[in-house]
Amino acid sequence: MTPPNPRPDPARGHRIAKLLARAGIASRREIERMIVEGRVAIDGRVVETPATILPSLRGVTVDDNPVEEPEPARLFLYHKPNGLLVTERDPAGRRTIYDQLPRDLPRLMPVGRLDLNTEGLLLMTTDGALKRQLELPATGVQRAYRARAYGQVSQAQLEALIDGVEIEGVRYGTIDANLERRTGANVWVEMILTEGKNREVRRVLEHLGLKVSRLIRTRYGPFLLGDLRPGEIGEVRPQDVAQFRRDPTNVPPAARADAPPRPSTPARTRARAAEPTLTSQKLTQEPPRKSPPRKQPSRPGDAAPPSSSGRSTERATERKRLSPLATPSARPPRARRSRRPGDARPSRPKS
Repeated sequence: MTPPNPRPDPARGHRIAKLLARAGIASRREIERMIVEGRVAIDGRVVETPATILPSLRGVTVDDNPVEEPEPARLFLYHKPNGLLVTERDPAGRRTIYDQLPRDLPRLMPVGRLDLNTEGLLLMTTDGALKRQLELPATGVQRAYRARAYGQVSQAQLEALIDGVEIEGVRYGTIDANLERRTGANVWVEMILTEGKNREVRRVLEHLGLKVSRLIRTRYGPFLLGDLRPGEIGEVRPQDVAQFRRDPTNVPPAARADAPPRPSTPARTRARAAEPTLTSQKLTQEPPRKSPPRKQPSRPGDAAPPSSSGRSTERATERKRLSPLATPSARPPRARRSRRPGDARPSRPKS
């Protein structure tokens, strides 16, 4: 007996909705609405169902305009700021990522979603098949997050997540969690998972008694957030996209390192600001920024050190001149430790 909804044979072709989505016309759901409205045709005949199987888009028109074959897949890395929705439009009028992206980019589809208050790496692509390959849990693509949370948790509790956990009837798969450090009443936790269910990181940490105050995605598969600043976007090299499609679960050593390096993107740009008077910039190559001497490498979520001025330098020089503790012979040696996310800057001793 033939099943009611057999899968299309790739040798015969694909559904027209899928082909149009891959060509960048619109999302599958939007294309299905366009087909119902009679806006899609093949050789002049209106398409009646989005399940129509086609080997190619030859002869297909949308609103009487011919549809071109899709170009090679392109993949972009976007540092989503806090407070933006990952959606094309919001009925409530809230700001979305598309309000901030440069206008000269092609039509991009987000890979998965980040919550309104979640920041960090968001992949965006022009190809629906690549989007699906990145999103499917069966592909086994890892997502890495860093979370700052209020409360107490032990490393043993986090290691127990490696076997998965069930919360309110929802089963979450394997999670590789590590306690990075404690900063007062807060903790920083790194979590690596492959499913990416809705609000998974927040719900799992809340299940452990923690209240998440900041959540940053730092890696998606082999693609790193690196030093992209909030609102910046960069394009992945075509050879890197092709390598990923051949082996989606391969994570290079750079992506597994503790401190993420610069992203493997040939160009970066800051997305358009909210003010309409500012225009978007084209993707331009930026020279690598030199780190100041004796500065520890920063990580996503680190607070930027305050800038110094001539007046503050004069005050510091005056304090050293007046305080006997500032002389090398009288001041005892003090061990240095690197600052991590959430640390407060050490205060100087009062003279």
